Amino acid sequence: MRLTLLVPELIWPEPGDQLTLDKLPAPGFEWLDGHAAFRRSAPVSVEESLLDLFGLPAGGPAAFRRLGEAGAVAEDGHWLCADPVHLRFHHERIVLADAGAFDVDDGEAQALVAALNAEFADIGVFHAATARRWYLRLHQPAEHLAAPLSAVAGRRMDSDLSDKTSPLHRWLNEVQMFLHLHPVNAARAGAGKPAINSLWLWGAGTAGQPVAAFDALFADDTLAIGLGRAAGLAVHGRPENLGKVLAAKVLAPLVVLDQLLPTILYENPEGWRQAFTDLENHWFAPLRTQLGKAVHQLDIVAPTIYGRLQWTITGGERWKFWKKGRSPAVIANALAATAPEGKSS
Repeated sequence: MRLTLLVPELIWPEPGDQLTLDKLPAPGFEWLDGHAAFRRSAPVSVEESLLDLFGLPAGGPAAFRRLGEAGAVAEDGHWLCADPVHLRFHHERIVLADAGAFDVDDGEAQALVAALNAEFADIGVFHAATARRWYLRLHQPAEHLAAPLSAVAGRRMDSDLSDKTSPLHRWLNEVQMFLHLHPVNAARAGAGKPAINSLWLWGAGTAGQPVAAFDALFADDTLAIGLGRAAGLAVHGRPENLGKVLAAKVLAPLVVLDQLLPTILYENPEGWRQAFTDLENHWFAPLRTQLGKAVHQLDIVAPTIYGRLQWTITGGERWKFWKKGRSPAVIANALAATAPEGKSS
């Protein structure tokens, strides 16, 4: 088996945070690091990494994420992710919180989407696949450059929230005013809940045909599922451990282990430590014993704030017992001290 793991935020983004990084038991991960060829490149989002793994360096993530929703079928059109967000001022800057940071129920989502469709029918058609994931199918294509929600959630925005050159920029201001006055938000304010006062529009572009070097996908991420479906892969849910993948008897699986990502978005260091420990126990330590046996090659791809990190290890490396690996703390400090360039091994 050639196994590829996509593990966003594998290295904690604050190298000086000793409480989170120090004394983190990781013998399996350290062994893998010591025996792998390591490569670091420029930072990219989780979504960009997924597109790249499916042979699509750019374009159309909204259409693919929508295809990953339950019961979705492929549809032509000009799609945008139009996810509900809350904007607030903090230290004279705007901070964006996505719906993962506050509660939105299905009734609120459906009421807001129905109101948007009634008010802005000339722009396109809104659809709430879930309370947290909304879509907009535009009547006419529009260039709109925006980072994926995972790249901006919880961040302070140093500039305007949308591309000023986009024809959707002025319209989005109208949407924000409309949402501000909607009864759903009045009720939320009365209950002390954050208002759903804007949308994050992203994922525009023409969807190409994904071509994967995999024969199976294991993931809960909606974009990954959509890409897997479009590529014709057998799609399974995110597995609990390595044994679940080995039992599937596939030759070249892609496994998306994204449980660390929300702990970074919502600044939860204890959650990150626990999620990393689970990865160590259920994936990294078992992989040490399976390399050269059930797994002949392992690729770990990790989009992080330090850059896109990749570890590649083949079964023959397990015999090089003299090689020593680095702890997550040592890796974090080494990455923070240098720019993402070149290769090392």
